[in-house]
Amino acid sequence: MTKPRVAILATGGTIAGSAASDTATTGYKAGALGVEALLSGVPAVRKVAEVTGEQIASLDSKDMDGATWLKLAARCNELLAGDTDGIVITHGTDTLEETAYFLHLTVHSRKPVVLTGSMRPATALSADGPMNLLNAVGLAAEPEAAGRGVLVCLNDQIDSARHVTKAHTTATSTFKSPGLGALGYMNDGHPAFYSKVQRCHTYESEFEAEGLQELPYVKIIYGHADDDALFVDAAIAAGARGIVYAGTGNGSIHRRAEAALARASQAGIIVVRSSRTGCGAVLPGEQSYLDAHFLQGDTLNPQKCRVLLQLALTRTRDPRAIQQMFYKY
Repeated sequence: MTKPRVAILATGGTIAGSAASDTATTGYKAGALGVEALLSGVPAVRKVAEVTGEQIASLDSKDMDGATWLKLAARCNELLAGDTDGIVITHGTDTLEETAYFLHLTVHSRKPVVLTGSMRPATALSADGPMNLLNAVGLAAEPEAAGRGVLVCLNDQIDSARHVTKAHTTATSTFKSPGLGALGYMNDGHPAFYSKVQRCHTYESEFEAEGLQELPYVKIIYGHADDDALFVDAAIAAGARGIVYAGTGNGSIHRRAEAALARASQAGIIVVRSSRTGCGAVLPGEQSYLDAHFLQGDTLNPQKCRVLLQLALTRTRDPRAIQQMFYKY
């Protein structure tokens, strides 16, 4: 029986990290090991699928950038248009959710794309990377994973790229989907699904990464007590095409920041309200927000609002059309 063909695209991260001792779980060098070293450390993956490895980048994911996102999207689309049955992307956990959501919107295939990583470097005692990689390959090889959008698989849990976030600084169970829940779990290497993401993604998406040289400049500004106009005015001066405001509560905005954001909106900069709370939909709220044409980020956290806004701005600058994208995706 022919095994599924799964391509491993490596980008670095803790899963490929190396530390000075086997008890060190911080202070290591991320991305120190290449994709072949990762695969040789988990020979069981070759029992699950016919795997190939490709090094896309060797980054600490805190340094992830738009150029690498565009490269990943192009390579995923190229591979999945051929005889590759699924893709696993190894990635650092700090920005894994942002890369996953970008690919969720720009990979145009029903075939599975799975991101995985680890919280402990490869050199650590009880490193979580090998099992995470094995599970991710098993998931990418599973026909039942098709059509569900980009998936994230760590710690035996399967999450949607749209819903998931890193929720703890160091725990191996760091990835959660607040308020919306996991899609399923890996049980002895086999996926068990219990729900689907309802918003549009992958093969249904209107967004194209092909042909883009860079992504529009969008900044996130974090709201807090005694906020002011400083960072908003700085974003305007820097030429930002969009601003995501991570507001308090229901995307609430301090009055001094609100006045500056209204000036930004009037100048043609798209302003999206999100929330720093970590869970729940941002609703229209105060009339002044509507009057200033601020948009609502729905249930997306600030960093994912930024991803969607960047892609939206490659299609249109119409606030009404962009708002519909936030309700569609």
